[in-house]
Amino acid sequence: MNARLPISALSSLRAVPVLPALVACAALCSALAAPAASAADAVKTLDSGKLTYGVAASFAPFEFTRSGTLTGFDIDLAQAVAKEMKLEPAPQNMQFNGLIPALQGGRIDLINSAMYITPARSAQVDFVPYLRVGDRIIVQQSNPAKITGRDDSLCGKNVAVTLGGIEETYARADAKRCTAEGKTAPNVMTLPTAQDAALSLRQGRADAIYNSTPGTVQLLAEVPNTYKAVGPEFEQTTTIGFAVAKGNTAMAGALKDALAKVVAQGTYRQLIAKWKLPASVSIFDGAGTVAKAD
Repeated sequence: MNARLPISALSSLRAVPVLPALVACAALCSALAAPAASAADAVKTLDSGKLTYGVAASFAPFEFTRSGTLTGFDIDLAQAVAKEMKLEPAPQNMQFNGLIPALQGGRIDLINSAMYITPARSAQVDFVPYLRVGDRIIVQQSNPAKITGRDDSLCGKNVAVTLGGIEETYARADAKRCTAEGKTAPNVMTLPTAQDAALSLRQGRADAIYNSTPGTVQLLAEVPNTYKAVGPEFEQTTTIGFAVAKGNTAMAGALKDALAKVVAQGTYRQLIAKWKLPASVSIFDGAGTVAKAD
């Protein structure tokens, strides 16, 4: 049988400040029930509800235009990442060499344009890597200049690259090497886009071009019997990534979180397959963790 409290005890209970206690309890319960804030919740974007990114749509199969519409691996990846961040992707197409100035000037939230991560760029922006990509030397199918790859056969030749791209860095390094060996340096032709470089090769103005391995696969498939790759792939461990403003840890953290989810869901691998990239481009294991390079 339950014992009843004496009237005096009931009177003392009425003296307890019940309302403040209930308010405190409600606040505690609400805090416990609320989901933990994600990095995406804390990120501030240029336009509310949008993820504004800069892209130079001239580097197939990563970013290019088809019938006036932006498409490519990077465009699809940005769509998937923005979805996880609960933001609408808002691409801004521009020249490649204008991307970092646009980011530093606060005109975009990030760069999503297959940007190769180099020490020089890392001094200006912070990166969130997502792919590992090598490069190839491309020549005309008939190869009149008898180029055999990224070697001394390039010395004294006309080579075309995208202005400001990693391929320009490679070509400039090769020019210095040729000069150091007492040979004539290649004439490095810088052009606005990778398509322009390929066209210069097709027209005979260039003897060779430098192109990413995925870009080479795309070029040879879309323009058959015109070009061919010579020599082995090089710089296979070079990574590319999203670029954010220097010190913007909130944006970098939000991108990493969203990217890990995209990888874990299988979307990342699906996009690699969709765009016919070699499986070796992946830098992640199945859980979205960056894996060590082979």
